Amino acid sequence: MIRTASLILALIILAPPAEPQGIELNDGEDHGDPPFLLEEGWRPLFNGPVLQGWHGQDGKPHEWMTTRGVRMDRYGPTRLSPVPTPGDRLVNGPQGRTVNLVTDEKFGDVELYLEFMISKGSNSGVYLQGLYEVQVFDSWGSLEPVKSSDCGGIYHRWIDNKGVGGSAPSRNASRRPGEWQSFQIWFRAPRFDGSGKKVENAKFIRVLHNGLSIQENVEVDGPTRAHMSHPEAPLNPLMLQGDHGPVAYRNIYIRPLRPIIER
Repeated sequence: MIRTASLILALIILAPPAEPQGIELNDGEDHGDPPFLLEEGWRPLFNGPVLQGWHGQDGKPHEWMTTRGVRMDRYGPTRLSPVPTPGDRLVNGPQGRTVNLVTDEKFGDVELYLEFMISKGSNSGVYLQGLYEVQVFDSWGSLEPVKSSDCGGIYHRWIDNKGVGGSAPSRNASRRPGEWQSFQIWFRAPRFDGSGKKVENAKFIRVLHNGLSIQENVEVDGPTRAHMSHPEAPLNPLMLQGDHGPVAYRNIYIRPLRPIIER
């Protein structure tokens, strides 16, 4: 009996530690690119494992990291746990809160596709031109009427210490926290005349959340809350919000805006 117990103890000590338990482990082999990305013009903005073409907002140091997998731990559902190996996922640091991440490149009229994962109760955002936010939020299971602060909302502006405008999504298309979700965004940049005066507002022509239409022809008459400090212009960078809670991104693709084809 003593000899058997000693053998069991030795096996426990020598066995490799188990992976932390979570809802989903993404090891790079569990998904394929959406079929429409085979269409002409798409190119990746992030193609890990090296984070190039991005920088911290205002040049600040950041903790964004690439990883081959990420999970929401069932024992700590307000956190995301990245696998400590570089890969094709992007996570906002080990603590899930760091400086916003901005592209080096600037864009005008674009179609953007990306996938994201958030933990329970978390919050992020995709800022077209660094100015106009499509909200990323844990809206799973909410029974309240959707608001501009829900996932897929065009966030409101912040004027005189209060929210102004914004566009709630037409439905709550959110998946559970810890599951991958997607946005596909058709965006038209603001227009300016020869003197630099704005003559047309920026417009979200369409937004799909997990393949479902949630926004149609939404004009944004100015930058939304927590935008970057640069002015509206024909070309500006893309920003991913990283200072509001744990979030991961993958499959970030962009192409010049084209006419919408109904699917």
